[in-house]
Amino acid sequence: MQYALMIYTDPGYLDTLPDSERSAAQVEYRALADDDRCIGSAQLQPAETATSVRVVGGRTLMTDGPFADTKEVLGGLYLIEAANLDEAIELAARIPAARHGGTVEVRPVVQP
Repeated sequence: MQYALMIYTDPGYLDTLPDSERSAAQVEYRALADDDRCIGSAQLQPAETATSVRVVGGRTLMTDGPFADTKEVLGGLYLIEAANLDEAIELAARIPAARHGGTVEVRPVVQP
C-alpha cells in the first residue's frame, strides 16, 4: 500500500540546528529518499512562495501564500510503499523533523 508522509515544520527549522546536527539530518533525509520503499520525495519551497487557488461562482480566485496561516507549514513529503501502517509509521519516525519539533502526517494514498 502507498502512503504519503507529509512533513510539517517551523519554517527554516534546519537553519536553527548546529552544523553537525543539520548535516546529520540532511544525510537522514537522503537515506530515506534512497530507501527502496520510497517512490518519490520532494522538499518544497518556502510557504511564502505558495499561491492558493479557489474557484467560486465560476471565477478563479488566487491568494498569495499557503491555504492556512499556521505556525508549522508543509515543508516536504515522501511517497512510500509499505506493507501496512506500522511500517509506514516506522519510516515516518526516521524523518528528522519528527524529532526536531515537527510533525509527520502519515496518510494512505487512494489507489486507482
